[in-house]
Parts: sequence; structure tokens; C-alpha cells
Amino acid sequence: MLSATATSLRAGSRRAISRVAGASSVAAPRQIRRPNVALCRALSATSALASPPARDRTREIVAQTVSSIGSKREGQQYLKLFTSVSSQKFAVIKVGGAILTEHMIHGAGPQLNRLLEEAGVEPHFEEGIRVTDAKTLGVARKLFLEENLRLIDRLDELGVATRSLSGVFMADYLDKEKWQYVGKITKVNKEAIEKSIEAGYIPVLPSMAETEDGRLLNVNADVLTSNLARALEPLKVVYLSEKGGLFDGEGEKISHINLDEEFDYLMSQPWCRYGTRLKIKEIKELLDTLPRSSSVAIIHPSEMQKELFTDSGAGTLIRRGDKIQKVSSINEFEDLEKLKASLIRDREGLDAEATVERYIDFLKENSFTAYYDDTMQCLAIVMPPNKDRPMATLATLTITKSGWLTNVAENVFSAIKKDYPSLVWTARGYSTKARPFQGVGQRRGYVTTTNPNPPFGKKNASNDVPSRVGLIGARGYTGQALIDLLNTHPYMDLRHVSSRELAGQELPGYSKRKIIYEHLGPEDIGQLEKNGEIDCWVLALPNGVCKPYIEALDEARKGSNHRSVIVDLSADHRFDSNFVYGLPELTKRSEIYKATRIANPGCYATAAQLGIAPMLDHLGGQPTIFGVSGFSGAGSRPSPKNDVVALKDNLMPYSLTDHVHEREISSQLNTQVAFMPHVASWFRGIHHTINIPLNKTMTSRDIRQIYQDRYAGEKLVKVVGEAPLVKNVMNKHGVEIGAFAVHSSGKRVVVCASIDNLLKGAATQCLQNMNLALGYAEFEGIPTM
Repeated sequence: MLSATATSLRAGSRRAISRVAGASSVAAPRQIRRPNVALCRALSATSALASPPARDRTREIVAQTVSSIGSKREGQQYLKLFTSVSSQKFAVIKVGGAILTEHMIHGAGPQLNRLLEEAGVEPHFEEGIRVTDAKTLGVARKLFLEENLRLIDRLDELGVATRSLSGVFMADYLDKEKWQYVGKITKVNKEAIEKSIEAGYIPVLPSMAETEDGRLLNVNADVLTSNLARALEPLKVVYLSEKGGLFDGEGEKISHINLDEEFDYLMSQPWCRYGTRLKIKEIKELLDTLPRSSSVAIIHPSEMQKELFTDSGAGTLIRRGDKIQKVSSINEFEDLEKLKASLIRDREGLDAEATVERYIDFLKENSFTAYYDDTMQCLAIVMPPNKDRPMATLATLTITKSGWLTNVAENVFSAIKKDYPSLVWTARGYSTKARPFQGVGQRRGYVTTTNPNPPFGKKNASNDVPSRVGLIGARGYTGQALIDLLNTHPYMDLRHVSSRELAGQELPGYSKRKIIYEHLGPEDIGQLEKNGEIDCWVLALPNGVCKPYIEALDEARKGSNHRSVIVDLSADHRFDSNFVYGLPELTKRSEIYKATRIANPGCYATAAQLGIAPMLDHLGGQPTIFGVSGFSGAGSRPSPKNDVVALKDNLMPYSLTDHVHEREISSQLNTQVAFMPHVASWFRGIHHTINIPLNKTMTSRDIRQIYQDRYAGEKLVKVVGEAPLVKNVMNKHGVEIGAFAVHSSGKRVVVCASIDNLLKGAATQCLQNMNLALGYAEFEGIPTM
């Protein structure tokens, strides 16, 4: 029988359990645990039926239950998925008939065999498929309907709303001469399933199908599960089995199967026959049509909560896996540039490329064995033993997040273990990234960093679950730039886009889902916040407009545990102590990481602060900033400052004193600056020429070194020798700082800074802040300088 129910996706990971030949064991019968009744009832209620308070209560029940099963982090991951994916997309669960009895027997096959024996019918199989004549079909129909009713009754006792459905599967004869009344699925009526779930019921389906003229056909439940999964495309496919997994010829439970590597081997084994053989073949056909990250778990019913709501598992996990390549010389790599890119991705130093080149040269001169998948999601390099190295050494291991999720790493280690049963590696005893603050009384280590506020790289990421984003004010240039970034971000899921002028039109340039522009007012976003439907709000509104939206979000949070992140792109909250100022290179990143309210800096202010900050201890007077911006900085609404005709062959000064960015720069640097903005005839990009008086004599080389040290490891700040040019930073995601021209007296330096005002000056910086506050790697989804 099948059950499509509201649950969540485990990432497909499972620790390998070694298969020891000759080890015992037959699974002993054990008492099936009673499921959590509150959880069952909560899961059977959908948003279509539940009011917001009821949904909050459901969330609370699920949170408590998940916390009792797994870790707090697993609970948080589950809850995000539980509230971010439609009900029909959660899981398909195949229930073996025999798990409803007190006996530990395989599937419903033995039950059917017993009934057929009583009826004087001898079971007959061809290629693992039961030959079904008219009498067998009659017995099977009666049995399946009885077991279907038993399952429904049991679920009803537990408070789970169920609905028995028939006519979901249409079929034709598989081969009438060979198997008689055995069907192959031709169509799945998923509308009936979806409507049942939307109404708050868990559909329960018997493993029978119908022809177009209404004749019943017997179809293996595993085959039905595969067809249903293809139709619904669920996040999870679970087979409930009384044995709790698949067992090899030695009676040992198989922890995991990587089909790309092991399918042919399994099909050749004498123990792989009948239902087991068919099950593996059906699962392979299913996974071949789903994303590579998908998996199928075969588990005991008592482990279902653990399987659905945590990262661990207890049965057999089946996935496609990846074939692992093995080479022993640089010349054997088909794509040397791909190798270099894989080696660079975990290195954040300024000399990463040079370091990798030296490493490649080292490998050319030394013996090694490299293991990797086709796309190099995982790469391991092992140095064999020699006279100076008594044991094989793992010299390099680099794995992407996708590599972990699809378990490529596990395959790589299995391949390594075949060649090197014993292996050693060296781990650094220190880290220069995101280390705890060293206070008074702490002993300082010998390894330091010149950057007092280093970036939060991939190793600092604490979240790998997609976040739902709402964008208010999407019509402008910044909103469009942010949409482009969100479209390529692996974890940002744009759900609502608001624009009064564009309401009703389809959002162009966003390929993850179809989105229609809405006109969302404060009450609308307040309701969405109250329902817990958004994880991050981005307010891309003009100055002075945000207040009612912030008030609506604050009101919606009262009495709710949901706290979305708010990033305000306007100037409204840059002077508000209740908001964290989001300039990661200068603001403590740990503060942004903990923040739920972030004020995104201004474009002029970002480049100016980064251009002045390293010299604050050396100021001998007020810095002066001559700033020139492309006309996109004036916004998309017509004005003299974005009038192309007026700007032709022209440079237009404006707000030469008391500009909002002058106050912003002075406030954040805690020193008064003079700022004189101008607008020019190009579209995007800002250039600052900054005059900085010095309190002592300094050289250009000294000053450049100060900037290089201060911004060491920063991926969005590039320190250059010459004065940066606007055309070189257009469509780039960082800031270039250079020139460092020192007056002959040595008491004054001119520093130049250039930035794309729509990217690092707005959208890119917004995404940088979102990444930090939502727990992703700081530069996730951002092309670096």
C-alpha cells in the first residue's frame, strides 16, 4: 500500500556500515513503537484547513517531537522544509502489508501465498513477477482491500485523517500471455491525491490498477511507488519493510547501495532474486528519472520518525551515487583547469592561485593517487608510503556541499580504502578564520591574521536549508540586480515580489519558479510574517517609506516565535541603533550573523568608508571626498540627475554639503568628512577621489601595505597599485582601492576607490548581509573579485 504524506527530505547522507562477511544476523522480531499521536494529528492538518494559531500550534508540536528525536539543528532544518514546500511534495511512503501483523514476514507476498494455498492455487513467478490468473487476482483483490482497511483503521485510531482512494492508477497488460492479469502503469491521476492532501487527508492507495475499460490488474507495490514518485516528484521516497532493509547473501543488512557502481554486481548475485531483484530494478529506474541528490530509504516502521525528521538512518539507503575516477599522474587528468579550480575553491588567501600552481608542480615530480568524481565535487589526493613516509598520507581532500549531500565523499573514501586500508593525514592545530575573540588573560598564538574582522567562509556556514525571501520594491535598478543574484543562489527562494506599478505582470529573469508581481501593503506583509511564510524581507523602497512596513512586521511578531530577517536598503535605519549596520568588511561580522534587522549601507558610503577606514589611526585632519556616480544612482524615476540629455558632455554637482551619505560616513567612521557628490553621463559605477591628511610622514608603499593588511582575505575588496577606473568595476561585485599618491611632504595621501553602485553598493551587499544573517557562507552566490 502507498501513503503520500506531509514529511521532509533527509539529505541522503548516511554513514557507511561495513559489510563483514560471515557476521551474524537475522533480524529478530521487535515491538513496533507507537507513533507520536500529536505529531500524527499535526501532520494530517494542512494550511488549507488550519487557522494561523492552529498552524503555530502544529509547528510547536512538530518542533517538540523533532527535538525529542534528533538534534536542535535537525529540528530547525526540518521546520524550514516543513513550511517551505507544498504538501504534495513531501514524501511518498510505501507500506508493506505484513508490517501490519505481529509476524516478521516479507511484504504481502507470504500472506497472499498462504491464501492461495488454502484456495488450492500454486504461486508461480516469472522474472520476479507473480503470474496472476483470474483466481489469483480475486484472492489478491480481497486481501489488498482488507489490508487497506486495516491500515486506515489503525491510522484513524491514532488521530490521522485518511482517505482511501481508488482509480488513481491506470494500466495496460504488462504481457497478457506471460503474466496474465499483471499491469504496467500508463497514467497516474495525481489530481485526486493532491486534492485529498489539500483537504487535510492522507491518501491511502491499494496496490491495484485499472484498465481503461475498468478491469482490475495486479501491479507490484514497488512499481506503483515508483510511478507515483515520478508523478508527484516528492522530496522523499520511503519503503516501510518488516525486515528494515535489504540483506546480502550472508544475512548482513546492506547499509547503502550506490547504483552507478554496484547495480551490475548486485544483479549477478544469486541471493538477488524475486522481490529483492525487482525492488532494486524498480528503484534504479525511478532514481534515473529524479535528480542525482534523490534517494530511496528502505526502513523498519519503528524507524520512520528518525528517517523522516533527522539526518541519521537505520535501514538501507539507495542512491545513484557517482563513479569514481582514479589517476596517478597529472597527465591523466582530462581537464587540468578543472583540477586547479577544485584545488582553489577551499583556499581564501590572496596567493591561492600561485599556491595551487606550486602544488601542481610538486605533483608532477612525486608519486600520488588522485580519486574524484566526474564533476570533481570531491577530490582526494593520496601520497603513497616511501622511505620518508611509512604510511600512505591523505594530502588533499576538497568537497563541495553538493558532494556531501550526494555522498560522493563516501564513494571516494570507499575507493581509497580498497587501495590503502591504512591512511593518515595532518590537521592544522589552528585556524585564522572566525576564531573566538581573544580577551585579556588569553594566551595569544603564533598564527595571526592582519585582518581584525576576517570573512565568514564556507566552513562557518551553519545552514543548508533554502530560505524564503520577500522583496518589497522590485521596480528599481537595485531590485532587479538583487533578483538576478537570487536566481543563481543555491539557497535563496524568492516567494513574493512587490511593485505597485508592475502588479499583475510576470517577473522576468527569474527561472526557479513563476512569480507574478504583487502590490503588497504593510497589512499584507504583516499577515505573511504572522503565518511564518517568509524567512527574509528585503525592503528596496525610497527613503522615508519603510516605517509602516517595519511597524507591521513588528506587530506580526508579537506572540509568535517566527523572526524573519529584515534588510532595509533605504537610508531610514542607518542611524538607528536597533538595526545593525551591514558593512561586513568594517562591522563585526558576528553582529550581522546574529542580527534580524540590518540597515544596508549607501553606495557612496560603502566605497568611501572602505577607502578611509585603514587610515583612521593616521588622520591628521578632515578627509575630503570628491565622488562621481553614474546616473543609475539617481534611481529609475525621471529627474534632472538621470536625464541623459542634460548629462551629455556634462558633470552635474548636487547636495554639496550635508548629503545623507556625508552624515552616514561621518557617523560610521566616527570622524567628520567632507563629501561632494556629482553625477556623470555613464549609467553605473562610482569613483571617489579621497584626500586624507596624515598625522605623520608616510610613504606610498607604507600606506598600500596598511590597506593590503587590513583587507587580507576579503573577496570583495581589491587593493591595486594604480588608481582604479570605473569601467573596470562595472558589473563587478566588489570595490577596487588604489592610487596611494603621497604628497612630497609625506603628510597627505590621495586614495581612489571605485564601486558598482548597483552591486556592492546595493544588491551584492544586501545578499552578503542575507548570507551572514541566515547562516550561509558569506560569499555564497556572489562572484568574487
